[in-house]
Amino acid sequence: MTTPRNRPLPREELERFGHELDEMRARTVATLGQRDADYIRVVYAAVRWTGFAGRLLLWLGAIVGGLLADVFHPATLSGLIVGTLLLALSKILENMELGHNVMHGQYDWMRDPHLDGRTYEWDIVGTGDNWRKTHNYRHHTWTNVRGMDDDIGYGLLRIFPEQRWKPFHLAQPLIAVVFALLFEWGIAIQDLRIGRWFAGKTSFAKLRAQFRPVGRKMARQVLKDYLFFPLLAGPFFLPVLIGNAVANVLRNLWTYIIIFCGHFTADVETFSKESAIGESRGHWYLRQLRGSSNLTGGRLMNLMSGNLSHQIEHHFFPDVPANRYAAMAIEVRAICARYGQHYNTGSLPKQFGEVIWRILRHALPSRPRTYGNPVPEPVAS
Repeated sequence: MTTPRNRPLPREELERFGHELDEMRARTVATLGQRDADYIRVVYAAVRWTGFAGRLLLWLGAIVGGLLADVFHPATLSGLIVGTLLLALSKILENMELGHNVMHGQYDWMRDPHLDGRTYEWDIVGTGDNWRKTHNYRHHTWTNVRGMDDDIGYGLLRIFPEQRWKPFHLAQPLIAVVFALLFEWGIAIQDLRIGRWFAGKTSFAKLRAQFRPVGRKMARQVLKDYLFFPLLAGPFFLPVLIGNAVANVLRNLWTYIIIFCGHFTADVETFSKESAIGESRGHWYLRQLRGSSNLTGGRLMNLMSGNLSHQIEHHFFPDVPANRYAAMAIEVRAICARYGQHYNTGSLPKQFGEVIWRILRHALPSRPRTYGNPVPEPVAS
């Protein structure tokens, strides 16, 4: 596959490209204030209240179903279904718009201990510390650089033809579905790099030490969702247990879809380690642009995706409050057009369809692509 929609940029023009984006970021940061603080506090409250309402309705639905001895009674089903959906909504908002963005330090300027990116702990089985390492540092620094960015296939999937094909990848259509259902668990163990242990490149003692904080977080989440809250319904615990499990799966599926649409659509490129050595700010921006893709859909999509519907803007400005991305995207798109660079965006069905195509196509052997206009090689300092 070729990507002919990017005009080659001379080095001087590339630096102007980066300078314009830096200037836009500075203008935006200078205007941060009460509006941004109010927004994230509303999101924080929405997460708490939708979670509370969801768990309450699950509990009431289970109790009513038990007392009526009829789990299919309209009152029972209404409570269980609406409760599950509200709990899933709470978990999606907490992961996408609250936890992910807070942990990027987007609201550290508020000095609010509940919104401190260095200490925030979110509602999944993975630890915040591991996410800050694998995602905030490794992925955002080395976006789509082969051998540096572990998010390229997450060690399971062959998404790009530049990845080495193995017979194992023939099963990846099925593996991708299982990974989507259990996405939070995959994220939780990502930094453990279990494959290195299987290959004899790290000791079991080191793996066990790395697993301890992850294991504690997993235990807390399992006890909370699958023991404590279900047992509040007493002998009618099973519907609450199922509701919690379904809410987690719905959150996992949605998170998987949004993240994969932001990184693995048809025009997204990967890069060699050599191409990132000594790169300038302009090179870095160009790599982020060509390694990301956006989603259309308006305000609801922005909220439900944690504003990762603007994945390009997020990769340009990961520490800028995400509620600013929609406005910034207008100028970012204009800058890209002015410099002849493709701004990759599309609807959720279109972008996820391209992701599915990648998963199916690259389960089979395929040759590396030839890029029509590759990112120019930087000059090492």
